[in-house]
Amino acid sequence: MEDRKKLTSYERVVLARDINRPNIKEYIESLFEDFIEMHGDRLFRDDPSIVGGIATFHEIPVTIIGHKKGHSTEENIACNFGMASPEGYRKAKRLMKEAEKFKRPVITIIDTPGAYPGMEAESNGQSNAIAENLALMSRLKVPTIAIVTGEGSSGGALALALADKVWMLENAVYSILSPEGFASIMWKDSSKVNEASDIMKITAEELKTLGLIDEIIPEGKRSMVVLDQMLMQALTALKKYSPEQLIANRYQKFRGIDGLNNI
Repeated sequence: MEDRKKLTSYERVVLARDINRPNIKEYIESLFEDFIEMHGDRLFRDDPSIVGGIATFHEIPVTIIGHKKGHSTEENIACNFGMASPEGYRKAKRLMKEAEKFKRPVITIIDTPGAYPGMEAESNGQSNAIAENLALMSRLKVPTIAIVTGEGSSGGALALALADKVWMLENAVYSILSPEGFASIMWKDSSKVNEASDIMKITAEELKTLGLIDEIIPEGKRSMVVLDQMLMQALTALKKYSPEQLIANRYQKFRGIDGLNNI
């Protein structure tokens, strides 16, 4: 793989959006066993852009939740290109509360260009659904690990990312919105994506330096092996904490981020 230090920020955006990158189904198949998918938000419908369920990780029961993207236009249309509606975030909330009840760690897989911005989603409470997920994740009494595997954009990503550990693949990006959107707002010119990407500080290396993520996962043939080892180490360490300690540590983690002052 090309040396990541030679890639520009926007080149990393292009890689993060590559249709051939592994999606949540492939992570589940590679890392977990006995996966049982859960459906629906118990209010309206099932959102296929959010996949969630229970599985085992080295015989440890866990809950897995994440955005789903496809490897073709047809697959992406079926899962709305990974852009979740309120029903998807409410499904995630339901599964996280269930995980807490049964004392299962929560692992989230993040890969989305953002929450779905359509009129129906807004009418059905998109912003409220995201806010409720943030509030819930801040006080979950079980270990939480969030992994940004591709695009991590806007509140659509953050709704699954308020975790004890936040990791990124080396060619993933994590930002408040897309570089195109940033450029359109700043300069009324979406073609200035390269400049926008540099200013936004969206790469794994930049975000780790700023203290916004904890670890970078190398990409390549051993990526799944490394991720498996990282998950085992993190879960072993996190399970030593009481629920009260987990919540207190999570609070201090996000309150203590001061790297933003260096931008």
